Parts: sequence; structure tokens; C-alpha cells
Amino acid sequence: MSLINVKNLTFSYDGSYDNIFENVSFQIDTDWKLGFTGRNGRGKTTFFNLLLGKYNYSGNISANVNFEYFPFYVAHKENLTIDVISDIFPDYLNWKLIREFSLLELSQDILYRPFDSLSYGEQTKVLLATLFLKENSFLLIDEPTNHLDMNARKLVSDYLNTKSGFILVSHDRIFLDNCIDHILSINKTNIEIEKGNFSCWWENKKRQDNFQLAENEKLRKDINRLSKSAKRMGNWSQEVEKSKQGTTNSGSKLDKGYVGHKSAKMMKRSKSIQRRQQSAIEEKSKLLKNIESSDSLKISQLTYHKSRFVELENVSIFYGDKMVCENMGFTIEQGDRIALIGKNGSGKSSIIKLICDENINYTGTFRKGSNLKISYVSQDTSHLQGNLTDYALNNGIDQSLFKSILRKLDFSRVQFEKDMSSFSGGQKKKVLIAKSLCEKVHLHIWDEPLNFIDIISRMQIEELLLEYSPTLLFVEHDMDFYKTIATKIVEL
Repeated sequence: MSLINVKNLTFSYDGSYDNIFENVSFQIDTDWKLGFTGRNGRGKTTFFNLLLGKYNYSGNISANVNFEYFPFYVAHKENLTIDVISDIFPDYLNWKLIREFSLLELSQDILYRPFDSLSYGEQTKVLLATLFLKENSFLLIDEPTNHLDMNARKLVSDYLNTKSGFILVSHDRIFLDNCIDHILSINKTNIEIEKGNFSCWWENKKRQDNFQLAENEKLRKDINRLSKSAKRMGNWSQEVEKSKQGTTNSGSKLDKGYVGHKSAKMMKRSKSIQRRQQSAIEEKSKLLKNIESSDSLKISQLTYHKSRFVELENVSIFYGDKMVCENMGFTIEQGDRIALIGKNGSGKSSIIKLICDENINYTGTFRKGSNLKISYVSQDTSHLQGNLTDYALNNGIDQSLFKSILRKLDFSRVQFEKDMSSFSGGQKKKVLIAKSLCEKVHLHIWDEPLNFIDIISRMQIEELLLEYSPTLLFVEHDMDFYKTIATKIVEL
């Protein structure tokens, strides 16, 4: 066991308007299974890069361990898998590799296949096996679940549960709960560490937020009461001061010394109340800084003239001579929220492309309503570049609404000035979802919409879909999400 000590860490990117970290201090035990959570753009990957020594920073990071980052960069994906592993870790022991392959249910045959011929899930598991060959290292695991199907997620989560000595970034709640024993969370104003899994941390977070909101309400009432008292005392003091120039009811002259003393006493009391009021205002302003804002989102679909939107009957889809799915049948009707589930490569994205009018080779019966308007969110975000204002104009969506949705999804106003190519993976995905929510359509089709998106934003999207019940077809491997949202499940 050793410790990683972070003291007074401050960092910002060159030319940035704001600090990513500011005077942050905490301590990590290298035996922990540490989950790393926080909203998109808060600096999770940046912190990994600071540990790896890629950026200059102020403060101090001390550690007596080597850091290894996942996913590894693979320069030559056309090489055999065994050669890719050797390039990453030339000194690995073969029996240890076979042990890790067995734990991840990988066949040894894939060692002699080109790496780029493996499925995304197989590639992920191969690189994880290679990562855990490196002993005496502290492992930085950055979002291993993206694009993994549910079976692969469960397998990888069980695998990580047998390990220790890592920080894991993942936005899948069930995945995290199964394989971590501590949480490192980047909040709005600080970084904190807590023992337990994600669900324990989230319950504690809600209790703390509710306590702070209750304290805030109590302070607000105190401020109103003190404000009225201060004003009343001030008015009384002025009235008494004015009376120094007058007479008593009996016509005798007033004791100006007594009246002046009474006026000064009231003024002093008024000033005291004002100071207490100001102190309460300052305390209130500090209180809510760390509460995550998660304002509700809205969606407004167009009304379609038919109850049935899409029908597939005995549909089989082909790429060349290869059949990717066979005899598939289901319907999409008004108000359906349909989850397409199945292993990677089972044809989920192909069915979506068929419905979205892409040129797909198929047999069977496929019907789609005339003039059906569809909003599609793809897996790919690589095309996003330029600023958000131009993006809204080019896509014919309401710029104010678009930016309002992004604000609710935790975009700062500074982000609106940046080029989208500099956004994190989660921020780019939020751009696509915000665009989709702005579009006037009958049907939303989302292909793995939650990849890279933080947990709080996932919860906002869940609440949106449950409240407004839009017609939706989606592919998503976050089991918690699809079980909460889906009214129908189509398994391939």
C-alpha cells in the first residue's frame, strides 16, 4: 500500500478563461477500487493527464507508483492482436495473459487475428487484459463501457471487481456499484472522496443537498425578517431625531439630550440588525454553491395522423453476403419507447439506419408512414466543429432554446464561445441530444445517446422521457436507463 497525495493543485489550459482545478487537496490509497464521477467537462480526463505528467500545474502531486492509462493507443490496428499486446507490453508473461483472457472469456484464437477484425467489445477486453498484466502500477481506466453491450459490461464489471489499485471513470451506475469501494467526485466547488459505491455516495449527496436547501430557506426567512426590522428601526430613529425640534403635548420643551440619546440607541440597534442581516446573506451565498443544478428538460413532438409509425415483418438485413439480423419484426406506435437490445453486431444500428432511410439491403416487409419526421442521434460525434451559434443556424433550430437546454445540461456560458472540436466526449453528445430536443418531429431515434454523458444528465434525460412520453426508438446499454424508460423491449 502507498499513497497518492494531491496538495493545492491548480490547473487551467493555456488561453482558458477559467481554472479546471483550484487549490485542490486530497489523498488516495493505491489499494482502493476508486470510482471517479462528475459532470462532463469538470476535468476527469484532465486529472488523469496531470497524474501522467502531461501538463504543467501549480501545487504538488506526490506518488510512489507508476501510472498506466486505459485505453491504450493502438497505432497499427491491422497487426495481429498478439503483436499489438507485445507493442504495449513487450515483457508480459504468456501464462498471465492466458489467465486474464480466461477471466474475460476471451478465446486464445483471437491472438492470431488482426486487431481491427475484432469487435469493439473484444478490443476493449484485450486492452484491459493487457493493462492488468502491468503489476506494481496504479491504473487510470477512462470510460471502458462505451459501446459495450450489456453482457460485456457485466463481464467487465465482474472482472474489475476481482482487481484493486485503480481509478475508474464510468457513467453506468450499475457497472460502478458492482466493482468499486470508494468514490472520487468532482463537484462544482471541490473534490471529495467517500467510502462506498456510487449509490451510497448519491444518497449521501441528496441528503446533504436537501439539508443545505432547508438551511437556505431558513436563512432566507431570517434575512427578510432582519431586513424589515432594520428598516423599521431606521424609520423610528429618524422620527425621534425629527422630534428634537418639536415640543411635548403639554407645550413644554423637549429634553433634547434625552431624545438624542434615544435616537442614537435606536440607530445603533438598527446598524446591529443590518450587520446580522449582511452576515446571513453572506452565509446564504456560500451555502448552495456545491448543489448540482439539474433543471427539468422539455420535449414537444408533432402530432402524427396515424397511430402506427413503422412496421417491420420478417426483415433480414445484409451487408454483402453477410446477414446481420434475421426475420426481425416489430411495430412503432404512438407513445412507444422501444429499447433495441442485443449483442454488438446483432443489427441494432442497421435497423435504425433502415428506418432512417439509409440505403440498406434487406428482405421482408418494411413500412413507414408517409411524411413521418424523424430526429436521429447517432453514435458518432466526430463531425462536430465550429461554434454553437452557427451549428444552431445551420440546422434550423431555435438558438435560444438550444442554448437553454445546454445550460440545463451543465454547459457554462464560457462553453458557448469555444469550438465544439475542443469539447469533451460527453459535451459533444449533449450537443446532439439538445439539437434533437429542439427539432419538430414525430419520432425520435437515438443510437447509444448516453455514451460519455455524466450520471446527473442521464437522470435529467430519464425524467424528461418519463414526464413527456415521446415516441422513441433507442439503443442503450445502460441497463438502469433502459429498464426505467422502455415501454417495449425488442431483443435481437
